[in-house]
Amino acid sequence: MSPKLLPIVLLLASNVFMTFAWYGHLKFGGKPLYLVILVSWLIALAEYCFAVPANRIGHNVYSAAELKTMQEVITLTVFSVFSVFYLGERLTYNHLAGFGFIGLGAFFVFKGPLN
Repeated sequence: MSPKLLPIVLLLASNVFMTFAWYGHLKFGGKPLYLVILVSWLIALAEYCFAVPANRIGHNVYSAAELKTMQEVITLTVFSVFSVFYLGERLTYNHLAGFGFIGLGAFFVFKGPLN
């Protein structure tokens, strides 16, 4: 796989796990807090197995700022899908506008120096 594409794929997998670790338990409000913390930590361990290599491999091709920006955009994308399809919540125009501004920020990170 391309050295530019592999970190993106790994970050995508990482974010799927992390979204479930951080928010998946919201569907199980009746479970004891200690149990959801334990399960969340186990899911987060899997997330780290993708995130650390993504950043290590990705830093050969991207700057740290670019990797962090990619991670944030991927996180918002994964979270948006998760919140609609898993949690049954709806995205509003305000959410989309806010995410759009973050996307605009990502554009400037990857565009390079402004002349």
